[in-house]
Amino acid sequence: MRWFQRGDIDGFFGLAVDNLVQLLLIDALCRHVLGFSDALLYGQVLPGAAVSLLVGNLYYAWQARRLGQALGRSDICALPYGINTVSVFAHVFLVMLPAKLAATAAGAADPTTIAWQAGLVACFGSGLIELSGAFVAERLRKATPRAALLSTLSGVALGFISLGFLYRSFARPVVGLVTLAVLLLVYFGRLKFKGGVPGGLVAVVLGTVIAWLTGIAPVGEAPAHGHGLQVPLPVLGPLIEALTGDMLWAYLAVIVPMGVFNVVGSLQNIEAAEAAGDPFPTTPSLAMNGLGTLAAALFGSCFPTAIYIGHPGWKAMGARAGYSILNGVFATLVCLTGTLTYIAWAVPIEAGMAIILWIGIVITAQAFEVTPRHHAPAVVIGILPGVGAWGAMMAKAGLRAGGVDGTTSAMSPALVPVFQRADVWIDGAFALEQGFIFTSMFLAAATVAVIERKLRQAAAWCFAGAALSALGFMHSYVWTPADTVLSLSPAWPFVQGYALMSLVFLVAPLVTTRSDGPAH
Repeated sequence: MRWFQRGDIDGFFGLAVDNLVQLLLIDALCRHVLGFSDALLYGQVLPGAAVSLLVGNLYYAWQARRLGQALGRSDICALPYGINTVSVFAHVFLVMLPAKLAATAAGAADPTTIAWQAGLVACFGSGLIELSGAFVAERLRKATPRAALLSTLSGVALGFISLGFLYRSFARPVVGLVTLAVLLLVYFGRLKFKGGVPGGLVAVVLGTVIAWLTGIAPVGEAPAHGHGLQVPLPVLGPLIEALTGDMLWAYLAVIVPMGVFNVVGSLQNIEAAEAAGDPFPTTPSLAMNGLGTLAAALFGSCFPTAIYIGHPGWKAMGARAGYSILNGVFATLVCLTGTLTYIAWAVPIEAGMAIILWIGIVITAQAFEVTPRHHAPAVVIGILPGVGAWGAMMAKAGLRAGGVDGTTSAMSPALVPVFQRADVWIDGAFALEQGFIFTSMFLAAATVAVIERKLRQAAAWCFAGAALSALGFMHSYVWTPADTVLSLSPAWPFVQGYALMSLVFLVAPLVTTRSDGPAH
């Protein structure tokens, strides 16, 4: 098991594009939504992100090589790792922006600093939950059917990755379809370019050239100047000040579910890696993820890290340990040298989007390939909530584009009957969106139990759905002027629904007989 292999180049381009998207997103949200100064963004937030990305990527590369040595194998692919996209949006819109608005209304001298400190608290709290969850997650993994874990990832991959980038590919068809053709040749057709040039490199370079020729690039005005080399420094003073205030309790309703969400999501990705043949130990893998998030908060970043979705795709590309090292070094250089603005200007996302689209396809296919064939219905059921949550997000994006953004008009329950007249039950979509990771896992696990005629297990999974609905982790939402967000109040109709499902499965042995005919 060498540190670097040729496939690491392909894997690096894919993972680097994914991480670059997150960094560009952080740049845009912090500057345009939160109003962060260049000094705060480039001097504190991005250097903190660099620390978290570097330590995690180096660890997972070392872990992969160590596992390869232990198993006598040279084909172990390191767990992909980066900044958690869902947490970026949650921390910006549910923690940092409300903190800034409240500080502004209270007449604070520097509302952006208060917003930043609120983000640090949320990131630190999420890291503590991730680190603590590492020591109990293996029991959850062993108790959960593979179909439930992998179908949940497939729903996220199909909706938030594949469909999102498919839209983008067809919006820019000359770039999107040409680069997709390159990846189909290399990864599905198993062809190689002469001279051993990696397919991922060919796709990114070709996509960039076409983007410049067709006017997609450069993106905006050329940066007038760089921001110089930044050195990561601990921010213990601002973090302690925020933790000893009331910010932790004020945003606990966001911190707890997001922390649990991150643990479950990373756990599912570890299961996907084992299904692809790489059995990483659960506890140290999750613990390192939690430590990476804590490091982010300690050095100024407000954004948790995660074990990424996509391991089977990177492994199929030939990535091993080196792609993780290259990704960590690349992300560190981008964050510490202020070159993010230049990259965003010169290399449009379209140049590498086909790689991300391909990753989503592979993840979705894996859920069917490595689970028992007769569990396929459970996989489909597990995919649906993720696709549905993506659809809810698209619906809200459409509403905002139409002016329902809290300025000209606001989101409210009055929208529900309007959608229903078009036979779109949008209230169900918004309820499904909240905690959809849990919904997907519980429904798929219950379906597997029913297929195996283990009805008490099916009832237990439904009871878990009722419990989390009662705690407000699933289906409970409130209307805000521009969104629907998790409310952490009991979703009583769903508590009743899951409880009755559980009762149906418990009573079933008394009122049914076994059929030995084919399943339909």
